[in-house]
Amino acid sequence: MSSANSLSVEELGSAAQRDRRKRILDATIALASKGGFDAVQMRAVAEQADVALGTLYRYFPSKIHLLVSALGREFERAEAATRDKPIPGDTAHERVMFLLNRTTKGLQGDPHLTEALTRAFMFADASVQSEIHTVGMLLSTMLTRAMHPGKEDLTDDDVAIARVIGDVWLSALVGWVTGRTSAGDVTKQMDVAVRLLLRD
Repeated sequence: MSSANSLSVEELGSAAQRDRRKRILDATIALASKGGFDAVQMRAVAEQADVALGTLYRYFPSKIHLLVSALGREFERAEAATRDKPIPGDTAHERVMFLLNRTTKGLQGDPHLTEALTRAFMFADASVQSEIHTVGMLLSTMLTRAMHPGKEDLTDDDVAIARVIGDVWLSALVGWVTGRTSAGDVTKQMDVAVRLLLRD
């Protein structure tokens, strides 16, 4: 089966194709919100999105591709919501924690969806590298903006620290999704990690 990368530039860029992709991701998120990871089946997504099953596979070769892409879209929305608004806090630690706490609470408010997206991220292999990269870049962008508002010449260390914070946060979410930790534990773990990494 071919991947979304095999679609032509014209196809990917057309309004009809973008609308189809949006319907597919909308259906994925709706199904995941109702029943979690197991509820997202390719045939059910195709039916709800009103696309042929073969068309769905052209865009997303597997359920994991589908769910990680949905996670990317959720992060796109979160990134857009914070792009033009100052993040509260006098220190980088306070701003990063505000951002993480708000994002975490939003995810924990829809536990079935969060379970589905987080499990997909956990299961993703090298074939989902492009989608994983997109998720990581969006998360790093949000975090570096919180760490250094208005700073354009970010250092390699700035980006590396943001990536580590993002990795720790995703790991903490996995703990919550799998029932090993509580919602409060996620906040405590992140507070310690961010304080140690930013040292401010």
